[in-house]
Amino acid sequence: MKRPYLVVCTLLLSLCQDRTTASWMWMGISALSTRSNGNLTTCGGVPDLSSQQRNVCENKPDLIPTLRQGASLGISECQKQFEKERWNCSTTNSSSVFGEVINIGNREAAFVYAITSAGVVQAASRSCRLGHLAECACETRRKRTQPARGWEWGGCNDDINFGIQLSKMFVDAPEYSSRGSVVDRKMRSRKRASRYLMNLHNNEAGRLAVQSLVSNECRCHGVSGSCAVKTCWKTAPSFAKVGDALKAKYNDAVEAMVIKKKRRLRRKENKRVRISRDTLVYLNHSPNYCTPNAKLGILGTSGRVCNKTSQGRDRCDDLCCGGGYNTQVVREVNRCQCKFVWCCYVTCKTCVRIYDRHTCK
Repeated sequence: MKRPYLVVCTLLLSLCQDRTTASWMWMGISALSTRSNGNLTTCGGVPDLSSQQRNVCENKPDLIPTLRQGASLGISECQKQFEKERWNCSTTNSSSVFGEVINIGNREAAFVYAITSAGVVQAASRSCRLGHLAECACETRRKRTQPARGWEWGGCNDDINFGIQLSKMFVDAPEYSSRGSVVDRKMRSRKRASRYLMNLHNNEAGRLAVQSLVSNECRCHGVSGSCAVKTCWKTAPSFAKVGDALKAKYNDAVEAMVIKKKRRLRRKENKRVRISRDTLVYLNHSPNYCTPNAKLGILGTSGRVCNKTSQGRDRCDDLCCGGGYNTQVVREVNRCQCKFVWCCYVTCKTCVRIYDRHTCK
């Protein structure tokens, strides 16, 4: 028999789920999968797209590969950032991509929305520079000389502005769909309205993370590389930097609530301090990621590889939730010290590595 407080927690958790998952992220799963037989130049098979998203797919098909790449970038970076944590950004076979866990409105959902929104900005900006899109090209508006600095604008800028506009048009679309419907207005509770505001806020925070990390890249011109003149252009950051920035914001995410009359978010604590646009926000606390939960798509940590001597989140005591770990002696044989012999073959030695492998019970 379940304890009363567990029953209450389960009911509250189910109430916190509002089914606002941005299913467009499925585009990134099909792009990553080597088993997918789908046509990557259509949106066929992508579940529950909003009407505006379907219009983009039908009327601007050249954008679809870029949108898929953006979603794929976000998913891959999420998994890199959380690979050593209890929730490791694992994907599921459901259309929600990450399972029902991101419908709770927690920190993890905040990060997912921000990183995938940023992924679209990154992918679109680079696609413009490479000439892959009909609506934009190499962004070359900055041509004025900077004599005091010894350099001038030139080259080909990543079109960050186009990336931001595409992200707003496509990624934000589910939050606005059917907003004018009478039925929708009647069904929408304060909780659901809060979640829509949370999603839009975190989408914008992801876009701002890319924008804030844009930097100048320069090339020297002159006799014998004297660098008498430098040409500089704007370039998007590596997406790993965006991931690092958003992970730091995830750690400092703010619990928020909605101001009903003003239809905006505010801090649940320190209410007089405004929430900045680049801050990640969440509405509810995260569930227990230690044990499997099929309903939420949580795999648990059993079987995960941990590091016994680490001081980070992958430390066995932390990752295994205090449940202990198994130790296995692993013998690994690899080719090593390879040398090219003229002509024309490679010789290698065989190296044996023996180490302890720890996995959570």
